[in-house]
Formats: sequence, structure tokens, C-alpha cells
Amino acid sequence: MASEKELSDFLIGIEKRAFKRTLFNVRDEESALDIVQDSMMKLAENYADKPSEELPMLFHRILSNTTLDWFRRKKTRNALFSNFTDFESNSGDEDFNILDSLGSTEIPEHSNSAENVFKSNEIVREIEKEIENLPTRQREAFLLRYWEELDVSETAAAMGCTEGSVKTHCSRAVHALMTALRSKGIEP
Repeated sequence: MASEKELSDFLIGIEKRAFKRTLFNVRDEESALDIVQDSMMKLAENYADKPSEELPMLFHRILSNTTLDWFRRKKTRNALFSNFTDFESNSGDEDFNILDSLGSTEIPEHSNSAENVFKSNEIVREIEKEIENLPTRQREAFLLRYWEELDVSETAAAMGCTEGSVKTHCSRAVHALMTALRSKGIEP
């Protein structure tokens, strides 16, 4: 059973990565924040009695399901109220730029050269842009495997699919990213 401190430490440690992962999926800061907060609340309310080593897998599964629920609600809402959106201005998602919302402060500075730091920041922005362009399931598998560092079975459990599907999604995502980055002159 996880103690309150273990649960709190886990949630603090996962918060930024979960937000960024969700932001890649929903492309709306407020919605991403709501989804992450809802997921954290669900974990704390329903699974606080679980051992601390089970918390990461449970949280990723909850976050994936909460994100899917958000998309379902959005799809239903858009279908029901599509006529009203015809009269709104075009200041919605089209103006959203993920690059503006993602800070580059997480990049370690291995060199004092401003040029090297700038190049590193540009490469990270290009990678993030290409991750954003991946199909939803490929992006989810890629982020869980390589960002969250879950193994194949944990990723499959979090995504609700087979291990083979995870491997296929990850392989396609890596291939698409490599192709896109090479076309921009970035060698992985």
C-alpha cells in the first residue's frame, strides 16, 4: 500500500510529463490540464491503497482512458452543436501553437556556446513538431515507451492493446520520425 507521501511524490514527479503528453494529444492547454488533474484525482481516490510500484501503470492507463473520454465527449458535443460553430470566429484551435506552449528549459546545456544551445533547442522543437504529427495511437505508444520509459507489456496494458500492436505502433512512429527529421537535415 502506497503511503500518502509516496502517492504525493509520484504525482508531483509525473505531473509535467503527463501534461506535455496530454497536450500533444488534445492540443489545448486548458483541456490537457483538466485531463491530467482528473486522472490524478481518479488515481488518488480509487487506487491509493495499491502498492507504490503499481502507481505508474495505473496512472498511465487512467490518463489514456480520461483522454479518450475527452475525445468522445468532444466528438459528441461537436456533432450536437456543429451548427453553432458555423457562426464562431476562427480563433479556436487553428491559433494554437504547441511550440509556444512548450518551454525548452528542460534541455541540458552541455556547452556554453549560444549557437550549440540554439541548435539543440531547434532540434527539440522539430522533434516535438513531428511527434505532434504522428497518428494518435503511434504517438501514444511512442510517448509511453520512450518518454515515460514503460516496457512493452506496461505500454500494452496502458493502451489496452496487445504487445504486438505496441511494437507495430512504436516501429511505425520511429520510422516516421526518422524520415521526417532526415528530410529536414537532422540526423538522429
